[in-house]
Amino acid sequence: MSTTTQHSVSADRPDRPSGLTFGGILRSEWIKLVSLRSTIWCYALIVVVGVGFGVLIALTSPAPTTGTVPDAIQGSTAVQVATLALGFTALASVVLGALVITGEYGTGMIRSTFAAVPTRLPALFGKIVVFGVTTFVVGLVTIFGTALVTAPMLPGIGVTPDFTDPAYLLALVGGAGYLALVGVFALAIGAIVRHSAGAIASALGVILVLPTVVLILSAITQAEWIQRAAAFLPDAAGSRMSAYTAGEVASANSLAPWQGLLVLLAWDAALVLVAAVLMKRRDA
Repeated sequence: MSTTTQHSVSADRPDRPSGLTFGGILRSEWIKLVSLRSTIWCYALIVVVGVGFGVLIALTSPAPTTGTVPDAIQGSTAVQVATLALGFTALASVVLGALVITGEYGTGMIRSTFAAVPTRLPALFGKIVVFGVTTFVVGLVTIFGTALVTAPMLPGIGVTPDFTDPAYLLALVGGAGYLALVGVFALAIGAIVRHSAGAIASALGVILVLPTVVLILSAITQAEWIQRAAAFLPDAAGSRMSAYTAGEVASANSLAPWQGLLVLLAWDAALVLVAAVLMKRRDA
């Protein structure tokens, strides 16, 4: 009788150790991610839109009228062609990032996840790692693929991409990093809100609507501090990660690429921290 009671109590303990390792959690999250139709559609959209926009701008940009295009402008133009679609592909990343976590809450699968991982937080971190790395790889393939596909087209507009230029390569990698981090941003909001429509609306509101509101306030008040604060919003900071900085004149209201990375990481870390605390305290 005592043995049965002891077993029952230990089985009901929420913090008992699970036999599932973090590597097993990552494999489980990978299977969940690739089995979703939304994953295929969102990643396919990122690739198609990314390459398509790059080819379109490369084919329709006017040729220079006089002289040789300066190297700094060539590098900046080449980066813009390769990363032009980031503003659109980031939306797909946001939607998918929210669905990765809210989909489980909507179907009730989150209870099975928490049963397998009673401490809960490794499951959250596993989702972040798998989704973040996968999105970064997809973004990297898309951006570098766009750069390679459009490279033969750009000399027609006076631009020759230099794949040995560190600033050029860092801008391309930064674009992929932005795509991944903005998706993690939405994933963390999804873990907090636990509702697909609410999470997507909240994430898009911060990324798309909030900058417009701040811009309007800045125009009305002419307050310089608002302009400087706008540079620290997630989208503004993240977009600096793909900036070509060779020959760029520093501005008080813009961040360096590494500063943009740190700011976006700080946003993600803050939201993940809130999500982790709520995930531990709330019922599934």
